[in-house]
Amino acid sequence: MIRRLSKPLTPSAYRRITWGALALLVLIVLTGAGVRLTGSGLGCTDWPNCTDTQFVAPMELHPMVEFMNRLVTGLVSIAVAAAVLGSLRRVPRRRDLTWLSIGLVGGVVAQILVGRVVVVSDLNPWWVQMHMVVSLVLVADATLLTHRAGLPDDRPVRPAVTPALLRWGGLLVVMATTVVLTGTLVTGSGPHSGHNESDVTAIRRLPIAVHDAARIHGIAMIGFLAVTVWILVQIRRHHPGGTLQGATDLLLTLLVIQAGIGYAQYFTGVPPLLVALHILGACLVWFAALNVFLHMRSPLESGTVPGPSLAGEPDASPRTRGDLVPGRR
Repeated sequence: MIRRLSKPLTPSAYRRITWGALALLVLIVLTGAGVRLTGSGLGCTDWPNCTDTQFVAPMELHPMVEFMNRLVTGLVSIAVAAAVLGSLRRVPRRRDLTWLSIGLVGGVVAQILVGRVVVVSDLNPWWVQMHMVVSLVLVADATLLTHRAGLPDDRPVRPAVTPALLRWGGLLVVMATTVVLTGTLVTGSGPHSGHNESDVTAIRRLPIAVHDAARIHGIAMIGFLAVTVWILVQIRRHHPGGTLQGATDLLLTLLVIQAGIGYAQYFTGVPPLLVALHILGACLVWFAALNVFLHMRSPLESGTVPGPSLAGEPDASPRTRGDLVPGRR
């Protein structure tokens, strides 16, 4: 990997690196969920060592689960470093990709520091919740980095939809954010605290009833689903086919599956396996919602320029340069 990054990178090669970083950032959310769902949150009682006397965890379930999650953090750090180095070796070099990759470094550092606070605070539920929030911010950064790494270097990006639909796309991201944040409330008030169940006296949860948290989350999910359906109807009516409709179809499919898993886990006593699937679904829905919004902008076609529009925004339907020459239509 280091030898490869010492040479100039093509845009396609760099995008593969960003995809790898994004996949690992989703993976660490799952391994973190595994720590919580197996009650291994304090399997390692120290940080960065597993214990005060050894770095590697002893061959026991809870310490090994927690230690494996820390090893995945190491893999994420390598992938993020590769994204930064790759942005510097990419030809042509682009400032936006460099800054987005540096943002990943800042997020990983924040995640490591939050992880330390989680351990020394004996799994304070607010800090455990913050651990998940930082992970989702990292996934968002990696999603934007991967998307922009796939855009042409020589063409500006302009809205591919009407200004009104673009605003609906912004609302979609707001609703997605609300859903994932209220989802962390459900997890933080539910039965899976991350503590070893044998030490019941140490378990602390968020000061909200799990039924109330689930109700709030469910209402947010219904609003999110309604916005998604409205956007999909408008896209199929005015922008049928293409990557934007495909991205919105994917989001709706994931939302339906995610809702089904959510109701199933609620009415079956929140079994760990379904919770893990729901957390994976949350990451995929978050990615898909951001992907829809990002695809509402697209590169200008070669030989076109944006025309004027209301509110000072570029026109969603660019005109060819020939249309601007007097006497030509």
